Amino acid sequence: MADQALLEPTGGSRAGNRALSVMDQIRESVLNGSVAAGERLNEVRLSRTLAVSRTPVRAALQALAGEGLLDYAPNRGFTVREFPLDAIVDAYEIRASLEGVAARFAAERGLSPDEKATIERSLRDGDRLLERGSFETGDLTIYRDINGDFHDTLLAAARNRMLAEMIRICHHVPVSSSRNIVAFEHRDVRRRHDDHHRIYEAIIAREPWRAEMLMREHVASVKASLVKSLTEGSRDNDADPTSAGQLPVK
Repeated sequence: MADQALLEPTGGSRAGNRALSVMDQIRESVLNGSVAAGERLNEVRLSRTLAVSRTPVRAALQALAGEGLLDYAPNRGFTVREFPLDAIVDAYEIRASLEGVAARFAAERGLSPDEKATIERSLRDGDRLLERGSFETGDLTIYRDINGDFHDTLLAAARNRMLAEMIRICHHVPVSSSRNIVAFEHRDVRRRHDDHHRIYEAIIAREPWRAEMLMREHVASVKASLVKSLTEGSRDNDADPTSAGQLPVK
């Protein structure tokens, strides 16, 4: 059930904070594919699962519908919006350009000590996770966070709020977020993690145009893998691209 796929509740002392926490948890579950497209979100069950009253749950669902992640229909309530493949591809194409610009800005403006430490930690953690040569249960979930930390930190290093907002809009299309792993074969994840090393090396070397090119190619390769995976899965299983289960590492 959708409510069972959500993250554990984080609590909060004020109603506004509770609503924000609930909204963040539901949004993350939709964006990372834990809750399938077309699935109904039951307000009562969500309130029990997240250990909050129905008021912050209702506020969160309404806000997420306003973001375009959920649909609302009388007598049916809120369901996860279904995005066609071309909308997902559109988001990836824009992301490739925007994140390329973010990498260029990061190379031009330089990384703070904290940003450098975070990126280097994500690279080390990824190397350790991938050195075994195969995945164990839970490894993809761990790498999802490693991957997200790398991209989020580079975006912060770009120091451009409008750019960050535009990328955030792209991330609101399910499957197109940097928190979604778009390659579940070990060799694919290894190749994409190696991309991270090369992008970081270009940024540290203060080579902005090389950093931009590498990031564009990185995201574009994920898009290509995603299209291949989803179209083949759709042919084999007649599956909805946005609910194909395990999805291709950005």
